[in-house]
Amino acid sequence: MKLVIGNDHVAVEMKQEIKAYLEEKGIEVIDVGTNSTSRFNYPVSGYKAAKLVAEGKADGGILICGTGVGISLAANKVKGIRACVCSEPYSAKLSKQHNNSNMIAFGARVIGIETAKMIVDEWLNASYEGERHQIRVDMIAEIEETGHLAVAEK
Repeated sequence: MKLVIGNDHVAVEMKQEIKAYLEEKGIEVIDVGTNSTSRFNYPVSGYKAAKLVAEGKADGGILICGTGVGISLAANKVKGIRACVCSEPYSAKLSKQHNNSNMIAFGARVIGIETAKMIVDEWLNASYEGERHQIRVDMIAEIEETGHLAVAEK
């Protein structure tokens, strides 16, 4: 498995710990974030990470900024990305099972490293359930493709 990780200046320490945690599990990690605590614009690493996932060069991605919100917003602008901000493990698990998330995000100013590890583990161990959930994932893709949702415009 190959994951990409992106971060901003606020999340350098957490990124390094999560990266090492993943590598200990035998997961290859592509690091597109910053290693400097000097101001860094999170859309840069959010975009780079999302592009690698969208292009199939990574199996998924982990995004970390102060809250996880800004970096996930940037990533979600890349076609095919479903990045979910998670502050606890249950949402991470369901984001994969129900929404087929291909990236998760969390905030270095919101959660601690042990919670971050639990979030990562739940997300990695979850599997997309498909079936009834596929209808909703298809609706999200329709909005992404066309800017519209036919069923909502009736």
